[in-house]
Amino acid sequence: MNPISILWFRRDLRLADNAALYHALRGNYPVLPLFIFDKNILDKLPKDDARVTFIYQTIEDLKKELQQQGSDLLVKYGEPEKIWPEILKEYNVKEVYTNHDYEPYARERDDNMAEFLTSEKIAFKTFKDQVIFEKNEILKADKTPYTVFTPFYKQWHAKLNDFYVKAYSTKKYLKNLLQIKHLPLPTLKEMGFEKSNLDFPKISYKSKLDNYATERDFPALDSTTHIGLHLRFGTLSIRKAVKDALEAKSNVWLSELAWREFYMTILWHFPYSAFDSFKKQYDKIKWRNSEAEFKAWCDGNTGYPIVDAGMRQLNQTGWMHNRVRMIVGSFLTKHLLIDWHWGETYFAEKLLDYEMASNVGGWQWAAGSGNDAAPYFRVFNPELQTKKFDPKFEYIKKWVPEFGTKKYAQPIVEHTFARERVLKVFKEALSNS
Repeated sequence: MNPISILWFRRDLRLADNAALYHALRGNYPVLPLFIFDKNILDKLPKDDARVTFIYQTIEDLKKELQQQGSDLLVKYGEPEKIWPEILKEYNVKEVYTNHDYEPYARERDDNMAEFLTSEKIAFKTFKDQVIFEKNEILKADKTPYTVFTPFYKQWHAKLNDFYVKAYSTKKYLKNLLQIKHLPLPTLKEMGFEKSNLDFPKISYKSKLDNYATERDFPALDSTTHIGLHLRFGTLSIRKAVKDALEAKSNVWLSELAWREFYMTILWHFPYSAFDSFKKQYDKIKWRNSEAEFKAWCDGNTGYPIVDAGMRQLNQTGWMHNRVRMIVGSFLTKHLLIDWHWGETYFAEKLLDYEMASNVGGWQWAAGSGNDAAPYFRVFNPELQTKKFDPKFEYIKKWVPEFGTKKYAQPIVEHTFARERVLKVFKEALSNS
């Protein structure tokens, strides 16, 4: 068997501007691309999970692109720790290339893979690809990580230059792909999934950047970029997005892209925060955790129109406007006193653009338990948020058609009462810590 390298695709499903692919193609051996539908992840998902359909369609497109180069994508379904020994029997693998991932499961998987491949005398080479800056690249003067966004962003922005947004020019090296006949692709059905009928957003955001700063907070306007899904699975390069933000002088959008990296940095340095409160004293809060009220929140029947509109948008489309994400998160944790983990888990199941670092970070921000300078007594008033960001009820009427009629639900809790209750409960928990 002739020696080869393997490029292991994960959250970087594109040929253009892909760090690991670039380095693999410039390596010593022909490159066989690989994707594993990981049972360790898939077994926890509902059978109609739309993200699996999106990945599957992207894999089909990748196979076509690679076949045009005389190569193909090797696609496996199972547990990586069982699949890799099988691959090594099938191919004479000398090197494995892949891009970094920062989530707890991915870190454990890659540590195990590094150990296994090294024991087989196979080089395991990993690269930064899904962020501009990672791990220890942005630190305070005392070499500790930032835990507040603004100073993190100042340094992130100051360090940013052309070098960090330069694309990896893979195209001229594609001739170094392993020339191979068409390889099989397991069907969605064989993996136990159904095809989703949700619409996936296209990558077309440049026209929105000019007015992004002034329009992004108004959910009735289609003024946000919808690229979360594409950044999550790497169908869009973060270098391209940041470069486009710089060229458009869209500083607000640039800071949104940096928020994503801030939360990834937090998850890297404080992996416990994926499961526990970043500020540990918040684990002492006595949540009410009413299942009936949680169901009303999930279904969009709280009697608070902006909250209900957001939840219905999420349930029907797999996406929710970012301003509304903050409102519904604050409402669940502050008005209903329901543990942020419940909301985080629901979003993790429903959001097409679910990203563990950003989702956990956003929910802890809403609950007050996260790495944020704001005090716990920030409680969003849904009515004031509506007056400010949906004054004509356009967004609300789109998603809550019975709004303004007798059919619409009564408010599940009174705002002033809820605010006083949460302040009392939080104060008691935090004063005892």
